[in-house]
Amino acid sequence: MQSVDALLPFYRDVLGMDVVPLDDADGARIAGLAAGDALVELLEAKRADSPIGKFIAKRGPGIHHVCFVVDDLDAALDRCRSAGIRLIDEKPRLGAEGKQIAFLHPSSTGGVLIELTEP
Repeated sequence: MQSVDALLPFYRDVLGMDVVPLDDADGARIAGLAAGDALVELLEAKRADSPIGKFIAKRGPGIHHVCFVVDDLDAALDRCRSAGIRLIDEKPRLGAEGKQIAFLHPSSTGGVLIELTEP
């Protein structure tokens, strides 16, 4: 597996993305890159038993998840529950950069791990 330090030059120097300083979270080292109005996060497991470490051990490197910003996280989770979407996080929890986040299970979202967060 490549480290964030090994991947960063491609996104920063070749693609010209600006680096966005981010704090590490959930046992992962995080490097942020601005991609227009979107943010790309490169994740590197700090420990093999972290969520990212387990994901990479099982599935290999690649896209881990997609995050969508919602105006009201609690209301979005209520809509997901009503629609029968399986939740990983029943309630919002603290994520990177001190933001409230919640994950939706890929079995309910076409195989894609989705994170929801507020602005």
